[in-house]
Amino acid sequence: MGRGKRGLLAAAVTVVCAVTVLAVPGTAFASVPAGPADPSPAPSASATPAPTATPAPVPDAELEKVRAQLDGLYHDAAVATDAYNAAEEKTRKQSVQLARLEKRTDAARQKLAELKDQAGAAARAQYRDSGMPPMARFLLSDNPEHFADGAGTLLNGARATKKLITETDRVERELKRDTDDAAARWKKLERDRKDKAAAQKTIQARIKDAEKLESRLEKKEKERLAELERQAARKAQTAWLDTGVLKKEADAAKATATATSAGAKAVAFATAQLGKPYVWGAEGPDSFDCSGLTSQAWADAGTPIPRTSQEQWKQLPHVDVTEMRPGDLVIYFADATHVGMYVGDGKIIHAPRPGRTVTIAGAGTMPILGVVRPDA
Repeated sequence: MGRGKRGLLAAAVTVVCAVTVLAVPGTAFASVPAGPADPSPAPSASATPAPTATPAPVPDAELEKVRAQLDGLYHDAAVATDAYNAAEEKTRKQSVQLARLEKRTDAARQKLAELKDQAGAAARAQYRDSGMPPMARFLLSDNPEHFADGAGTLLNGARATKKLITETDRVERELKRDTDDAAARWKKLERDRKDKAAAQKTIQARIKDAEKLESRLEKKEKERLAELERQAARKAQTAWLDTGVLKKEADAAKATATATSAGAKAVAFATAQLGKPYVWGAEGPDSFDCSGLTSQAWADAGTPIPRTSQEQWKQLPHVDVTEMRPGDLVIYFADATHVGMYVGDGKIIHAPRPGRTVTIAGAGTMPILGVVRPDA
């Protein structure tokens, strides 16, 4: 090919390339600074915003860790709630005892003042008649009748004096005992109040930590977390039912009544509270914690029981899980920090935790420690 033709071909290729580049949409070019005669501004670099990166969803494995952390925090809050309720119950009882002691000590002080007045009156009577004591007048009497009368009077006076002294000593001992008892109870009351305050701080701290942990999740992640909780509850309930506990319960029910009248009344009370919020330390009527619900339900049925789940476990008669009937209390976790009321058909009514409401749940959704019967 001649030099002239090669030159023409190269020029043609150059034109085609230039047209092709200009035809590609969105092709960027370096801006040329405008000279003094060019009034048009240079395009701004920030005119086109950079695309926002979408955060990657949290994997289910990470959400499971969050769920485990939340369970731990709320369990710690439940432990502290039981401690708070126990301290509250103790302070209530101590206050009642102190009020009784105060009445007794006031009565003893008044009685002691009366006895001292009587002793003073007797002493004044003895030293009347120019200061001569009754014994001297008795010995110096020449009149046999006066002598006999004086002997009887002296004997009665001696008996009265002895009785007065004995009664005074008794009242003084009782007053000292009650005063010492009151002082000891005041110290215990102060300790209980400190325990109550410490438990309250722990509860508030654990709930705050749990709320902070949940607040880091997006709405969809919270929904997935809730679903994971439901799946775990269903799995636990299924495993519990697979043990055949309901069949054994049904067999046991053939020989015994399914519920007493008191148990039925307690269940009716608990059922009426469905939907009310969980509030730690609450005993109704607008909110409850777990043992506040069960203790108030049985109080309404005419059978007072301990306030806390731990004391309910310690003090109430135990029954086998296969023999439980509506109204019985199901105690959960190794430290007895949660309780629900059995309502039959493998279900309980309970106040779960902060942020939740009184609800119906499977009896096997949490680790069962045992079952107690308030009206055994």
